[in-house]
Amino acid sequence: MTTAHPDPPQTRRPELDTIRALVVVGLVFFHAALVFDTRNAYYVKNAETTEATTVVAGLAVVWAMPMLFLIAGLGSWHSLRRRGPAGFVVERLLRLGVPLVFATVALLPVPQWLRLRADPAYRESYPRFLPRFFDVRLDLSEFPFIVQGEHFESGHLWFVVMLLAYALLLAPLARWLPREPGRRIRERLAAAVRTRGAILALPALPIALITALAGMEEPFAGWSRWAYLLFFLYGFVLASDDRFRVAMRRDARPALGSALVLLAIGMPGFLIAGDAPGANPFTDMTALAIAVRALYGAAGWCCLVAILGLLDRRRTARNPESPLPSAAPGGGSGGPQPAPPRAGRGRRLYGYLAAAVLPLYILHQPILVAVAYGVVRWDAAMPVKYVAIVAASLALTVAAYELVVRRTRPARFLFGLRSDAWFQNGR
Repeated sequence: MTTAHPDPPQTRRPELDTIRALVVVGLVFFHAALVFDTRNAYYVKNAETTEATTVVAGLAVVWAMPMLFLIAGLGSWHSLRRRGPAGFVVERLLRLGVPLVFATVALLPVPQWLRLRADPAYRESYPRFLPRFFDVRLDLSEFPFIVQGEHFESGHLWFVVMLLAYALLLAPLARWLPREPGRRIRERLAAAVRTRGAILALPALPIALITALAGMEEPFAGWSRWAYLLFFLYGFVLASDDRFRVAMRRDARPALGSALVLLAIGMPGFLIAGDAPGANPFTDMTALAIAVRALYGAAGWCCLVAILGLLDRRRTARNPESPLPSAAPGGGSGGPQPAPPRAGRGRRLYGYLAAAVLPLYILHQPILVAVAYGVVRWDAAMPVKYVAIVAASLALTVAAYELVVRRTRPARFLFGLRSDAWFQNGR
C-alpha cells in the first residue's frame, strides 16, 4: 500500500506557472480566431472567413494543450507523495470536480444556446432551451465523456474532464503498484535517458504511434484523448527523478531543431492530405495521413522538451549558485530548487496568475462567445472584429475573476481555488 510521504522542502517552479498562464491567455486569441476560421464549426461564425488561421493555430496546438497535461502530471507526482492516493483523490475532486459540475450547470449551456440563436429563425428562450441541454444519456464507449446528448457537451471543459479522469485512474495505480517494481522501472528509464537524444526518441515513439493509428480529435485541439493521457503520465514519470530533467536541459536545443524540421515536413503534408474532396487528415488511414500524424505527434513531444529544457537552462544561468542536482541514481523527486519570485510587484503578479489559471480557463469561452455573438454583426473588417473580440473578452474574463470569483468565498470554492493563502500573494 502506498502512503503519503513528505517531500523535501521546495519552491514552486515559476516557469511552469508562467507557461500555464500564457497558454490560458493564449486560448482567448485562439478561440477568437476560430470565429473567422473557414474549416472550424465554432459556436459563432463571422460572415467572412479565412484559412490563414488554420496554419497559425497548428503551430500553437502542437504544444499548448499537451504542455498543460504534462505540467499536471508533474504536479500529480508531488501531490500523491504528500497526500497519498486517498488524499489525492479528494483534492482532485475539490479542485477539478466541483468546478466541472458548477460550470456544466451554470456556464456550458450559454455557448450552445448562442450557436442556435445565430439562426434568425430560432426563437427559443434560454430557460426553455436548458431542459433540452440536459436531456442526456450515458455512453461508456466515449470514455471519459460518458455523458452524451443532442445538445449537451463538455465544451472547452473537455480538458478538465480528461484531467480529472486521468487523475482518478492514476490514484489506484499508485496505491496498488508495489513500490519496488516501480522504483526499478524508474531506474531503468532514468539510466536510459543518460544517452544523448534518448529523452526525445523514447517518449516520442509512443506519442507518434498513438497519433498516427488512433487518429486526431479536432474538438480536443487536434490531439487524441489517449495522447493526452500519455502526456499526463509522462509528466508524472518525469517528476519522479531529477535525471529526466537533466536530460531535458541537455537535449533542449536538439529538441528545438527536431521540432522545426518535423513541423516543416509535416504541416505541408497535412494541407496536402486534406486537399482531396472528403479527405480528413485527422482520421483518414491513407499512407500520407498516417505519416503526417506520426510526424505531428513526434513534433509535439520535441516542442515540450525544447520549451521546458530551454526555460530551465535560462533559469539556472540566472542562478548559477543553485545548479541542477547531480544525475546520480536515486535523485530526489522535487528537483532543483529555483529562486523564489522577486519581491514586490513581480511576486504579487506571480501569485495572482498562479491562482487565476483555472478560473480564467473556465470563464473565458462563454464570455468570448457572448462577445463574438455581438461583434460579428458589426460592419467592420475582420482584423478590427478580431481585436475587439480579444480585447473585450480578456477584459471581461479578468474582471469576472477579480470582482466575482476572487473576492467571494463561495465562488472561490466553486472555481476550485484552494484557500485564502493563494490570494495573499496577489494582493
